[in-house]
Amino acid sequence: MIDPDHPLTVYGAPWCPHCKRVKRFLASHRIPYQNVDIDQRPEAIETIKELQDGGQIIPTVVYADGSHEVNPSDEALARRIGLTQEATRAAYDLVIVGGGPAGLAAAIYAAREGIDAIVVDGSALGGQAGVSDRIDNYPGFPDGISGAELADRFVAQARRYGVELLSAVSVASVAPDGGDLVTTLSSGQELTSHAVIVATGSTYRRLDVPGEEDLIGAGVHFCATCDGPFYKGADELVVIGGGNSALEEGLHLSEFAKKVQVLARSDLSASTVLQERVKADPQFEIHTGVDIVELEGDRGRFAAVVARDRESGEEHRYPASAAFVFIGLEPNTGFLGDTVEHDAGGFLVTGATMETSMPGLFAAGDVRAGSTKQLGSAVGDGIAALLMVRRHLEAHRHKAPARVDG
Repeated sequence: MIDPDHPLTVYGAPWCPHCKRVKRFLASHRIPYQNVDIDQRPEAIETIKELQDGGQIIPTVVYADGSHEVNPSDEALARRIGLTQEATRAAYDLVIVGGGPAGLAAAIYAAREGIDAIVVDGSALGGQAGVSDRIDNYPGFPDGISGAELADRFVAQARRYGVELLSAVSVASVAPDGGDLVTTLSSGQELTSHAVIVATGSTYRRLDVPGEEDLIGAGVHFCATCDGPFYKGADELVVIGGGNSALEEGLHLSEFAKKVQVLARSDLSASTVLQERVKADPQFEIHTGVDIVELEGDRGRFAAVVARDRESGEEHRYPASAAFVFIGLEPNTGFLGDTVEHDAGGFLVTGATMETSMPGLFAAGDVRAGSTKQLGSAVGDGIAALLMVRRHLEAHRHKAPARVDG
């Protein structure tokens, strides 16, 4: 039965990252909903099966009219709940693409500098930080803080300064238009501005194997610096990948766990120095030439990696407290196409002023080549980019033709 005060029902579980995303999106837009935890109410699984003709994928969102969607995107949710997906104006000093820590930090500083800015994000505001279970390495929070709470604080501060925030609207393109830039939204609306900051971050490459999606944040991780300390004293941890990042993060994890298993699809590709260091460390056991078949879970928590030897075809099971996946990052730059210079990994190349090869287009945070892919540095990147934009806008005003009154 639909509760008139809570017309949406979300079927999910506390260990499901997309369930957290959906609930955080609804909460951030003050949309009331009923939360049905299938761990607490296992009978609800039968309801999900009925809705999905035998499937049992979460989150499942049931709307007031009885229709439902399985793992809806933020844009789909925004449409269904009637969120405004249009900017209030067509022209701004600055458009910030991306509402994570880098973009929101830039927006806060823009407001303080008197720069008329709008933030556009294709998802819920807060970025990857907002879906992290816990953040223990951000200055000022000695006891740690949940990613959702920290993201909410960023958003609240931006709103306090009156920054216009447009969420669940993706950007289709950014193109030069004379001395300005035109940002085209997925809705078709065009925003003209003197400058644009791209702070869209990056996405960890996934294994795309059974069990991965359900266990992200529940024993499957993509950042040893962020989540390694949670496993202090663990008997074993698994690192998946054989490049520099995998071995560097593996060395960091060895500070917490007694043993680190490294699983790589081919031979190790990390630098010789890193390889020698890891091979000489008795805490490490290296397995190359294996394909990851499955990530096993036990009652909603990661339990083991199942891998298949590429030569023999034999499968092996590697139990551990957690698995850390380091098979690369993909920058979220698809909307720019080939109009801006990228490095070999697809990240945006910037100069000393953080400006890209497109005049007036700046980059900040994880999407920028050479960035450290850490929360604290992303905030600093956003602030630095905004200060460079301020210089750009000052120069733009000086170039503007003098007004002639009739």
